[in-house]
Amino acid sequence: DEVEADEYLDRVLAVDVTTLIVDDPVKRVDNMTMAWGLEARVPFLDTQLVELAASMPPEMKLPNGGKHVLKELSRGFLPDSVVNRSKAYFPMPALKYVRGEFLEFMKEILLSDGARQRGLYNPDYVEKLLKNPEDYHTRLQGSKLWHLAALELWWQQNVEKQ
Repeated sequence: DEVEADEYLDRVLAVDVTTLIVDDPVKRVDNMTMAWGLEARVPFLDTQLVELAASMPPEMKLPNGGKHVLKELSRGFLPDSVVNRSKAYFPMPALKYVRGEFLEFMKEILLSDGARQRGLYNPDYVEKLLKNPEDYHTRLQGSKLWHLAALELWWQQNVEKQ
């Protein structure tokens, strides 16, 4: 299908809708939820909603830094603190304190035969993280050990099993 768009912003939206959005967000949500036996939807990709957004004049799509229409529609339904908050990425929970059973669980994951044989991680660095799990944080103060263990657990459950 050939998509016609006169305005630059409309051309960008057309590229997003016909190429980038086709598989990426829907596929990621589907893969993440189905791995746990859940069914999820991507409500902002509803066909009628996307068509409505595409039909809006370009000047309505990105005023005030973006999400203007969504914010205005949300007023009265959501608290102002939610509607007016700054844009943010969707981070992994910034776990700071790794102790007890949770630390043992991470050791089990990172020192597993599969993790060692795969060779994706520097074993000396993993040992360093395991010895002092609360000393190494990301720029957002999350535990590096937690991030590494979460990646390895995901790998074991989603890649190794295939």
